[in-house]
Amino acid sequence: DGSLGIRGNWLFTRAGSDWYDFVGEHLTIEDGDFNAPGITFEAAFLVTPRIDILAGIDVSGSSTSSEDRKYVDNNRLPITQQTDLRGTTISGSLKYALVPRGREVGNFAWVPATVVPYVGAGGGAHWYRLRQQGDFVDEFDLSVFTDLFESSGWSPSAHVFGGADIKVHRRLYVTVEARYMWAAGELGSDFVNFDPIDLSGLRLGTGINVVF
Repeated sequence: DGSLGIRGNWLFTRAGSDWYDFVGEHLTIEDGDFNAPGITFEAAFLVTPRIDILAGIDVSGSSTSSEDRKYVDNNRLPITQQTDLRGTTISGSLKYALVPRGREVGNFAWVPATVVPYVGAGGGAHWYRLRQQGDFVDEFDLSVFTDLFESSGWSPSAHVFGGADIKVHRRLYVTVEARYMWAAGELGSDFVNFDPIDLSGLRLGTGINVVF
């Protein structure tokens, strides 16, 4: 009838919008600093022998410490900040098994396949929260000030994925999957004159599925 699963992921962010360029220019933030661990919970419901409907929730987050690239304070100490980027995706998908999931033996026996590769696609809603706190330099008079900049919101998302379910026990499967998601979020009033923040990225994950 279906399965319940959990996966651990590693998110590789695309970081393709101008906010990432800005903080990379002014702060000691490099490409890859927003890559982050995550976890996915997913339920699958069988609709045909090869097609499942999936419902899932994915949570990830990064925390990056940085310093101003150009300036130090009056005591020649670094001017430091902390930047947190969190994301939660609620999604629905269609999953297609590329090979039969098993074969019938006689009228009453079913022999499941050991490895079932699959592909799929879907969409959903992505919530993000960007929080940047610490000391910053005013570019006009070079004064140092302490502040908190924060933005959060929802945006539509779309994704494609591929992977394989590997049977390890009667009802237990190990899953390996690669998933790419597209999303972008409007930044709030704390971040003026920026394009929507790029929330897209590649997730590589592995976990377990229990068939019921």
